[in-house]
Amino acid sequence: MQQADRVIAVTGAAGAVGRRLLLELEENGDQREIVAFDIMPLAFPVHNVSAYRRDLTEPVDDVLQTRRVTTVVHLAFDARRGRNQLEVAAIRQANLDVLKSVLDSCAKAGVRHFVFLSSHMAYGAYRDNPVPLRDDAPLRALPHFPYGYDKLLAEDIIREFTERHGDIAVTVLRTCPVLGPNTHHSTAQGLFRPLLLAVDGSNPPMQFLYEDDLARILAIVISREIPGMFNLAGEGVVFYRELAEVIRSKLVSLPAFLAYPLVRLTWNMGFQWESTADGLDLVRYPILLDASNMRRVTGYRCRHTSMETLTAFANSRLLYSDQNGAEGVV
Repeated sequence: MQQADRVIAVTGAAGAVGRRLLLELEENGDQREIVAFDIMPLAFPVHNVSAYRRDLTEPVDDVLQTRRVTTVVHLAFDARRGRNQLEVAAIRQANLDVLKSVLDSCAKAGVRHFVFLSSHMAYGAYRDNPVPLRDDAPLRALPHFPYGYDKLLAEDIIREFTERHGDIAVTVLRTCPVLGPNTHHSTAQGLFRPLLLAVDGSNPPMQFLYEDDLARILAIVISREIPGMFNLAGEGVVFYRELAEVIRSKLVSLPAFLAYPLVRLTWNMGFQWESTADGLDLVRYPILLDASNMRRVTGYRCRHTSMETLTAFANSRLLYSDQNGAEGVV
């Protein structure tokens, strides 16, 4: 497809990933126009963009048709954990309703390519996880991991959509945590805590993807209209105890029979909202991704390792803390 024909729509365009993608498309994209959807205004001006502040539970096929959109990149997703089952269910339903509405609008407007940003969490944290996990590994996220389970349910909806609309190219990108100097989403904030809990005998490897690397990969996928399901991860790993050192957190290690009840108690009593007891599985059983398929298809090799990505994120957070005092740490 020639530049004169390509129009890219991005949902969740005002979020951290959306902002980086808009910049990448503005600087290096081959599209004719960018269409941005978000309930929040864009944080900075972007050349040749049409911005719409829309509730995406409502159809947007009118805009997609008017702007003659060819590709939709769906980044809009509420990653909040929810403090009780009612909140978890409400957030989940809202995410799935938005996805269904956007997919329906794509079909009605004749969009050629749909891109969805999923998560490594859809695989679930298990003792028997292959290391690393390939793109075709089964998705086993459980409901007590709301973010991962919501991504799993979203992928189920997308799979059914693909079966019904074979004329639309669909791309699903399962990414490890995305970090960088500009990252402020809840997953990143959850890492930056003065105290981290470990389980005795566990020091799992972790992967991180630099925000600019993700934006460049998305731009390649968009430009070439590459369909399929792919894992995304930065080069190398960071071990959990290394992570604590980089972000300057104190690491407390407890045996499993004490750690799980302690986290469950502090959650139930409202002392902390960062992790349920089941979240400890994430610091015991690694979810490591084999991203070789995406490298092979795109030819792109990440410019930042997992350690460099974590360090860049940590330095930006520590600088913010130094400038704003202890209360500035988020």
